Amino acid sequence: MNLSLYGIDQHWVAVDCGMMIRQDLPDSPMQVPNLDTPATRDIIPQALVITHGHEDHIGAAVWLWPKWRCPIHATPLAAGLLRAKFTERGLATDAIQVIEPGEAIESGPFTFRFLPVPHSIPESCALLVVAGGYRVLHTGDWKLDPHPLIGRPISTSMFQAIAPVDLVVGDSTNAPMPGHSRSEGEVAVALERTISGCQGRVVVSCFASNLARVLAIGRAAQRCGRRVSLTGRSMERMVQVARGLGYLDDFPPLVPSSDLGYLPPEEVLVIATGSQGEPRAALHRLAQGRHPFLELEGGDSVIFSAKAIPGNELLIERLKSGLKRLGVSLLDEFNHPELHASGHPAQEELRALYGWIKPRRLLPVHGEHRHQQAHCTLANAEGIEAPLIPVDGDLIRLDRNGLILEKRHPQPPCIVTKNTMAPHPGLSGEIGSRSRHGRLYVALSVMVTEALGWTRIGGLMLDASHTSPFDEEAFADWLDEELEQVHAESLAELRLALQPRILSWFADHMRRLPDIHLQILAVEAASHVTSAE
Repeated sequence: MNLSLYGIDQHWVAVDCGMMIRQDLPDSPMQVPNLDTPATRDIIPQALVITHGHEDHIGAAVWLWPKWRCPIHATPLAAGLLRAKFTERGLATDAIQVIEPGEAIESGPFTFRFLPVPHSIPESCALLVVAGGYRVLHTGDWKLDPHPLIGRPISTSMFQAIAPVDLVVGDSTNAPMPGHSRSEGEVAVALERTISGCQGRVVVSCFASNLARVLAIGRAAQRCGRRVSLTGRSMERMVQVARGLGYLDDFPPLVPSSDLGYLPPEEVLVIATGSQGEPRAALHRLAQGRHPFLELEGGDSVIFSAKAIPGNELLIERLKSGLKRLGVSLLDEFNHPELHASGHPAQEELRALYGWIKPRRLLPVHGEHRHQQAHCTLANAEGIEAPLIPVDGDLIRLDRNGLILEKRHPQPPCIVTKNTMAPHPGLSGEIGSRSRHGRLYVALSVMVTEALGWTRIGGLMLDASHTSPFDEEAFADWLDEELEQVHAESLAELRLALQPRILSWFADHMRRLPDIHLQILAVEAASHVTSAE
């Protein structure tokens, strides 16, 4: 759910505008970034710049852009996907302007140059942001893939040419992972080898936006004598837009899903959405025996060519249980890790990029706190300053003194229900607010450690009598880890640091969220008195 704002001299530009599906909430609603904080600071972007076409980078544009009405700059694939979304919502598409990778745009004092990078969707770009005498590289999502199937490997000389940069706003998703991410070319070989050994029908589930993977599956099916069909609206739309741009020219002819029942099982391969267990996706309907044109049975195979997104594990396990009841063979990231490749950089890839661009500072983004912390550790080892680990809502200033956290704005989730957007009940943060899901009171005593962090003293006090149940021990363990990593000079700063993280933890672990009230008490270390005789 990415949305970054860059500002100088009261001129602001938004980078990406993504959404997420809240599968932990009833009816799996959409969550989009909350615009209350920018509104209170009179921040209205003069342009929206898109790094690539993934839903967590473009999915909220149809909801938030009408509040801005600014030009949207996107590469052809992302622009095509945005136009389809705008048309569905009845919005004019005139504001969507196509820019080719490698080109640059200007908006007020800003220049944004689109630098092509490999990722799991074509036309992904890092952004070189130049303004006010500073040069910032906003990496977006990227990896170093020598065989990306679609598009070219990264241009080393292009990134060496922009060195040094004052700041890199960098992808932390795989920062704890040593070595290199697997190449899409390797996955293509593994898919063909695996599909050739399957006997009955084969269903391969992957992210619709991973066109290199979709292309690899189609090619493997054709070489194994199978006919290809698509199921899932997002998959069909993605392939349609990509074909119109020439990305799938050698993709095999498609069989309508309505004709699948007439084909022998050993000639069927279906590319389906739903690898994350989404209740309304095609794979879920197959597991429940509710697909109108295809029925799975013993001897068929389902390949998960996608990694489980954290938080989706329970839904995925339910999906797999349904498939197992049908007697289907399952191949996934656990028993066949070679069938998937991450679209994000591991440690050696991060070191390579930073060796080219010579960044002075790092702001680690994407992933969870542990991923950002690992990114900071790597940067420090490379001589790169990494003074901050940001959370959603942080206002950060870059000046001659470096990176400074000016203010922390907690961000209550904003849920889209039908045609309206509203903060999720229970996360307003207002003491006097009322929630139909009750209230949760959290109180803890803390003490400053020698390393200028904080530690909890005594037991964690929780009044959860009016809320739905949650794992209190897991929360306490998580809170202790957060306290060790927070550097705050006062209780007020500690509260500001903890509050958004606690809100996020409960948003991820409770189905129905209460109002959450946090109280922190300071405890002084006991004095040690010695006497001399």
